Amino acid sequence: MNTIEVPALARVEGEGGLYIGFQDGKAVEIRLDIYEPPRFFEGFLVGRYLQDVPDITARICGICPVAYQMSSVTALEKALSLEVSPQVYALRRLMYCGEYIESHALHIYLLQAPDLLGQPSALDLAAVAPQVVKDALRMKKIGNEILKAIGGRSVHPVNVRVGGFYRWPETAPLKKLLPELEWALEAAKGTVRWSVTLPYPELELDYDFVAIHHPDEYGVMNGEVWSSKGSHLSVAEYETRYLEEHVQRSNALHGHTQDGGNYLVGPLSRLNLNHAQLLPEAQKALQENDITLPITNPYKSLVARAVELVHFYAEAIALIKAYQSAGPAHVDLKLKAGEGAGASEAPRGLLYHRYRINEQGRVLFAKIVPPTAQNLPRIEQDLFALAPQIVALPQEQATLMAEHLVRSYDPCISCATHFLKLKIENK
Repeated sequence: MNTIEVPALARVEGEGGLYIGFQDGKAVEIRLDIYEPPRFFEGFLVGRYLQDVPDITARICGICPVAYQMSSVTALEKALSLEVSPQVYALRRLMYCGEYIESHALHIYLLQAPDLLGQPSALDLAAVAPQVVKDALRMKKIGNEILKAIGGRSVHPVNVRVGGFYRWPETAPLKKLLPELEWALEAAKGTVRWSVTLPYPELELDYDFVAIHHPDEYGVMNGEVWSSKGSHLSVAEYETRYLEEHVQRSNALHGHTQDGGNYLVGPLSRLNLNHAQLLPEAQKALQENDITLPITNPYKSLVARAVELVHFYAEAIALIKAYQSAGPAHVDLKLKAGEGAGASEAPRGLLYHRYRINEQGRVLFAKIVPPTAQNLPRIEQDLFALAPQIVALPQEQATLMAEHLVRSYDPCISCATHFLKLKIENK
C-alpha cells in the first residue's frame, strides 16, 4: 500500500478529501484537501449594519448557527461597550443548550457510532439497532425544539440581535418541553454508560487543549481563553497567541500558535479544562463511569460529547424552570465607532469573531476564526501518529480507520472555508 486516498469524506459537513502517502512503510505526506469553494463571509459583512451580522453569520452553518450568532453579538456588544441583562444572558445560554443537544446527539449516534460499531452508515445502524437510532433522533429533536421556541425556527434562528432578543419567547412552549427534557436527561446518562463500552482504537496523544474557561460556569460564552500548556488570555488577547495562515492545498485557513505549534479545540478541550464546572448530574456521570481525565484519545471525543449532553440537558431544565421574561428583551443601542472581539464555544470548539464599526454602526472590518480551521493542522498531525498502525492493514480497513479519525472531530468544512486571501502580482 503506497497511498490512502479518499476523494470525498463521508459523514462530515462540507466537502473535502484525504490523502496519505507512504514511502518505505512510513507516512511522508498527509493532506486534508479542502476543496469546497471559499464563501467570503468576512468580505460581504463589510458595509452592513451591525444588526444584520447575527443573521448573516448564522448562515455559515446549519448545525451551529447559534454559535455564530453568539460570537458575533458578543463582539459587537464589546465594540459598543454594552452589557446585556442577566435574563438575556440566561436565555442565550438556553439557546446554546439546544444547539449542543442537537449537534452532539447527531454526531454521537449517527456520525461516529457507525464507525465504532462496524456499520457503514446510520441507516445500517438503524437496521440492526432501530431503537438506538429512534432514541437518538428523539434526543436531537428536543434541541431543535428549544431553538424553535426561542429563535423562531430550529435552523438559522431569527430572534437574536445585538443587545438581546427582538422579543421574549412565550413561556408555555418552553415549559412544555420539560417532560421530554427529563426523559432525555436520563437517556443522556445512559449514553455516557454506553459510550465507555465502545471499542475505541488505541491512540493517546499529547495535546495543547484550548477552550473558554470560567470559574463559575461551564465555559460557553463568557470567560478567558485557557490552554492546558499554561496560557490564560482574555478574549481580546486571542490573536496575540493564535494565528491563521493560508496553505496552498486548502480553501480553509489553518490555525497555529504564535510559535508555530498546533492545538486542539472542541469537546475534549472543554471537558479536560472545565470538568470542575460541570453540573452535578454530569459530575456524577464522570464518577460513576470511572472516566479518568484528561482524555487524550481523539476517538474518545464521543465520551466527552456524551458527558456534555448530560450537562446541557440538565442546564436546559434548570434554565427553563427559572425563565422569566422580565424587563425589556433588548437594550437600546447607542452607536459609536469601536472595535470588539467575542468568542464562544461552538459544539466543535472555540469560535472567535472580531469587528470594527463606524459611528453609523456599519462594519468596517470582520474576522471570523471557526473551530475546524483551528483543528485542521492537529487532525493532520493525528493522522501521522495513526499511520504506523494502518500502514500494514488492507487498504479498505486502513482507509476506514483514517476516515474515522477525521470524523471523530466532527469537522465542519463549510465553516472552515469562510475566507481565502487573494494576492495578485503583476510582473
